[in-house]
Amino acid sequence: SIVLGVWGMETNYGSFTGGMPVIQSLATLAYTRYRGEFFRNELLVALEMIERGYADPAAMRGSWAGAMGHTQFMPSSFIQHAVDGDGDGRADIWNSPADALASTANYLRNHGWQPGLPWGFEVVLPQGFDFRNHRHGFAAWSQLGVGRVDGQPMPRAGEAMLFLPAGARGPAFLVTENYTVIKAYNSSDAYALGVAHLGDRILGGAAIAGAWPKGAPQLGKNERMEVQRRLATLGHYAGESDGKFGSKTREAVREFQLARGLLPDGYADTTVLNALRQPR
Repeated sequence: SIVLGVWGMETNYGSFTGGMPVIQSLATLAYTRYRGEFFRNELLVALEMIERGYADPAAMRGSWAGAMGHTQFMPSSFIQHAVDGDGDGRADIWNSPADALASTANYLRNHGWQPGLPWGFEVVLPQGFDFRNHRHGFAAWSQLGVGRVDGQPMPRAGEAMLFLPAGARGPAFLVTENYTVIKAYNSSDAYALGVAHLGDRILGGAAIAGAWPKGAPQLGKNERMEVQRRLATLGHYAGESDGKFGSKTREAVREFQLARGLLPDGYADTTVLNALRQPR
């Protein structure tokens, strides 16, 4: 289901894989030093692909960032994870869906995918839930009164983290290490949750039941960067202040909320920003 989710999210099941010449795209990004050395290295790997006969330069077309094929592999991902899925002796992620999907499955496996463990699921939190609870085994979550929205029992083994993408007022999820593996493909939580949920829906799962908050003011990019800078100043955050909120920022926000006696849902809103601006 996750492989199908990636395929749908990346190229709408192969209907648009990108038409830009990969070598020129990567050379341009490398020349401008966009994202440091990343695109320079990808350019060198793309040239290596051609040298090894893995791809014809004219056929290497993809996104503006050099992502290629049905599931948008970067050249380094191709070299490390591409496999032959249809048995013709070569990995053709551009023209063979079987190769592209097998390569994506291989990517996920190589990044630690655990068979039999769900990526996660939506849950209902009990009245008066203590948001200091963040990571537990599934049995412990059940003992805390947390239940699955779909009414199914919790898995017998494994552990999960509470994920509140819109804060305590929005939908709640328990996510496992397999969710983290999806983020290896793309580090955005919106992407990972979208891929996971799309995969569930393909297999007949229900829509997300929790209501997403409406009307609450959202932080702009400059405000999100300010949150990260202020968290870093207080010693809670060590990442880049780029305005992109991922798991590291959420954990830093949660630490700050705990320190200030705020509801520790890991969600940065105007309340958190205003609290960060207040001297102690």
